[in-house]
Amino acid sequence: MREISIGDRLISPMQPPFIAAEMSGNHNQSLERALKIVEAAARAGAHAIKLQTYTADTMTLDLDSNEFFISDPDSLWEGTSLYKLYQQAYTPWEWHRPIFERCRELGLIAFSTPFDDTAVDFLESLDVPCYKIASFENTDLPLIRKVASTGKPMIISTGMATIADLDETVRYARKYGGQDIILLKCTSSYPASPADSNLLTIPHMRELFGCQVGLSDHTMGLGGALASIALGATFIEKHFTLSRADGGVDSVFSMEPAEMHSLVIESERAWQALGAIHYGAGEGEAASLKFRRSLYIARDMQAGEVLTPENLRLIRPGFGLEPKYYELMLGRRVKMNVKAGTPLNWDLI
Repeated sequence: MREISIGDRLISPMQPPFIAAEMSGNHNQSLERALKIVEAAARAGAHAIKLQTYTADTMTLDLDSNEFFISDPDSLWEGTSLYKLYQQAYTPWEWHRPIFERCRELGLIAFSTPFDDTAVDFLESLDVPCYKIASFENTDLPLIRKVASTGKPMIISTGMATIADLDETVRYARKYGGQDIILLKCTSSYPASPADSNLLTIPHMRELFGCQVGLSDHTMGLGGALASIALGATFIEKHFTLSRADGGVDSVFSMEPAEMHSLVIESERAWQALGAIHYGAGEGEAASLKFRRSLYIARDMQAGEVLTPENLRLIRPGFGLEPKYYELMLGRRVKMNVKAGTPLNWDLI
């Protein structure tokens, strides 16, 4: 599987999972809060901060009727227009540079999701190390071409895309220069249900498209993310906020700092636990072999005496002959005097 370099980190199945904290609109239109989110992500051990680069005008029309108004009672954003939602959620472009600079100071990788050509041009001026394609934009082939032409790694959320959609997207990206691609299994609902996550798609997608696969996770808690690592995910993205109680457009399904710290720790443990196909005692188990059962002399015996269930026992520790020889030994005679507590071996028979 092709190893991918983003900033100073390598992403591959041979490395611990890459953890990206998605700020989205959780800055609540405060640059000070945005910088505090960066600092909290660094303390939690995340590897990257991801922004979204758009304006309300590059996303939609300033209308509040019909399909431009969110009237779905199941939506977190019901009762507002798309335009007003994006006005509330967008990250002002003049904030990007100070946020990116703070990330660099703290050892975090900073990158973003562009939503149109102007956003890509702007992010290129900031020398971003990679690009994220949002799940709703993964069929926007002009955008895919624009991003691919930079030659930088592309992280693409799959969301509602069919196999045919993804095949077209991946082929298009590779055709125009996008050779380093990571597909993220993603459920485009907010928050998402674990039951809708279908993480078994991860190894299938990896084999189908010949690239690394990760998870853009909108579920609550750590379960989905850790399960994805067992299935081969190398990149985990989670929305991140200082506190869900502070509110914000994505706060309901965002991780708090303590949860992000747990994700960083537990994801590396999950990756370490995968190991390799192995049977028998491992390096850390060798000392425990002595706690297996084995054959021991249970009573003092005289030379020539017969081994019976009364004087031959299967007990711990494991320094005698293996239990499989028990019935073979019964009826045999010892050829010397033997004290109770002596491990049985072939030289005694």
